[in-house]
Amino acid sequence: MKIGFDNEKYLKMQSQYIGERIQAFQGKLYLELGGKLFDDFHASRVLPGFQPDSKIKMLLHLKDFAEIVIAINANDIEKNKIRGDLGITYESDVVRLIDAFRGMGLYVSSVVITQYAGQYRADRFKKKLTELGVGVYLHYPIAGYPNNVPFIVSEEGYGRNEFVETTKPLVIVTAPGPGSGKLATCLSQMYHENKRGVTAGYAKFETFPIWNLPLKHPVNLAYEAATADLNDLNMIDPFHLEAYGKMTVNYNRDVEAFPLLKAMLEGILGKSPYQSPTDMGVNMAGNCIFDDEAVCEAAKQEIIRRYYKVTCDKAMGRVGQSAVIKAESIMQQAGVSAEQRLVVEPALKKAEMTGAHAVAISLDNGTIVTGKSSELLGSVSAALLNAMKVMAGIEDDVPLLAQPIIEPIVNLKRDVFRSATSHLNSNEMLIALSSSAAVNPQAEKALKQIYRLRGMELHSSVMLCDADEKVLKKLGVNYTCEPVRRTANLYS
Repeated sequence: MKIGFDNEKYLKMQSQYIGERIQAFQGKLYLELGGKLFDDFHASRVLPGFQPDSKIKMLLHLKDFAEIVIAINANDIEKNKIRGDLGITYESDVVRLIDAFRGMGLYVSSVVITQYAGQYRADRFKKKLTELGVGVYLHYPIAGYPNNVPFIVSEEGYGRNEFVETTKPLVIVTAPGPGSGKLATCLSQMYHENKRGVTAGYAKFETFPIWNLPLKHPVNLAYEAATADLNDLNMIDPFHLEAYGKMTVNYNRDVEAFPLLKAMLEGILGKSPYQSPTDMGVNMAGNCIFDDEAVCEAAKQEIIRRYYKVTCDKAMGRVGQSAVIKAESIMQQAGVSAEQRLVVEPALKKAEMTGAHAVAISLDNGTIVTGKSSELLGSVSAALLNAMKVMAGIEDDVPLLAQPIIEPIVNLKRDVFRSATSHLNSNEMLIALSSSAAVNPQAEKALKQIYRLRGMELHSSVMLCDADEKVLKKLGVNYTCEPVRRTANLYS
């Protein structure tokens, strides 16, 4: 993929700008940090050159005067809410985030349980964190939130929440997912700080939409495509246009919430420091694009990938037809079609020719390699194995997996585990290849190519199993699927 984004410039400019915002608020800033911190692969796909861990690297530039507060909604704890991308509960993700931040030298000062109303699981989680030495604070539901501003900004509203003792100039408020109460935590803290004579500020850091790109720029359209199921909508910020006469891009929820947020800031500080949702943001990503053509092409491909994801989600009953219609509309606005994904046709042709599930992968030199399912290998396993062979310069008829290694695995799956399929999925295939590499130099040669798979494109003629999806995510392969079930079974 052609690079179009200057990541080093971004890290420097972003950390510098946040530092300036801290100074603008007399040295105390609460920064609401949205999106993914460690693995922002969406950003790396639509802004080629952006590193998935850029946000964390940026925070490391600020770590000497920053601390992190993690917010989690008590209702999400009670419902055992799951992070779809990781398959773990929000509760578990808070602990994971603490470990990850600390492992990188960042200071996590506390956890705030928002919307606390005596929930049993929230009490249990608070006890667990306390025993682990993590400070835990409780924030309560506020009657009339967010409309009754006078009550919210009072001793019975924010004043009732426990005040989080912070010591650093920059307090980063993050969460395991949306709806966790990041904004409310920031505003509650500002209220308490102000009561103590400290004028603290608020800012928001989200990568998308990019405020200084055009409304219908492919990067901003790709953000809409990524949130098609949430019905998020990019729009011109009317408050910024009225205040400054400049057109900037924001998204509907921030625009809709701004009048109330401004009223709350006025209630806390006496005067709102911001005239628009755009004013609140600190995102510098748009200033670091140096090749707009490369970025546009990358974003258009992401829009197509998102279309396929939505159609698969519809086939699985996760979203309705409206999400598919929106994804199709975004493709039309971007001037692209599903046919422009080059790995789709080879995968479908392979499936038609063989009568089996098939996969196509586009390598870094443009070569397209295919694979099909068989008694020994699943279609993803076969395609990955064939791709590593081609990249290693190994002839197609050279065996890489030792038969004495494959057969016991297949027999175990079929005869002991009674699996619906006995062939090796991609995880099992890679383990078998690793074992074969110990005795087969050719297998070792092929295995060394595994790192080159990152960023490659893959399409499957059927929807993938969880095991294959997890492996492809870890390998960094951008995959799409036809909205076709692997079997006729309702549960698989």
